[in-house]
Amino acid sequence: MSKFKKKGSGELPKISTASLPDIVFMLLFFFMVATVLRDNTLLIQNTLPAADQVQKLDKKDRVIYIYAGKPSSRYQDKYGDQPRIQLNDKFATVADVGAYVLAERAAKREELQNVLTTALKVDGETKMGLISDIKQELRKVNALKINYTTRIGDYSQNQ
Repeated sequence: MSKFKKKGSGELPKISTASLPDIVFMLLFFFMVATVLRDNTLLIQNTLPAADQVQKLDKKDRVIYIYAGKPSSRYQDKYGDQPRIQLNDKFATVADVGAYVLAERAAKREELQNVLTTALKVDGETKMGLISDIKQELRKVNALKINYTTRIGDYSQNQ
């Protein structure tokens, strides 16, 4: 006879789940940190015009965005197909632009209020008349620093 006994059952040992909560919380924390939330939902068509010389804005917290363009296909039944202004997540008129800029300026920290830039994200098909009206309203509230947002590309191909 032998001195060693063979195991009687061939069962696998149970898997320890003690570290499972740690792994779940680590994944949860990673996704909370790495996820970027969208600021605004676009209600308009916004194909930015191309430009060959662009500069990137370095500090996004100093920017107020104004969107302009035709309503997207979901909203054309209700709002038509004429270019409209979008402020945050709703359509607005030219008269609402000044109050919007003043409200956004008041919501920023005091040291940033004098260095804010108004970025116009305007669709390439939008007529210049609407942009001029927006600029007139910005002048009334002394928002004189304006940025035209474009995409990088060759301008000569757009003509």
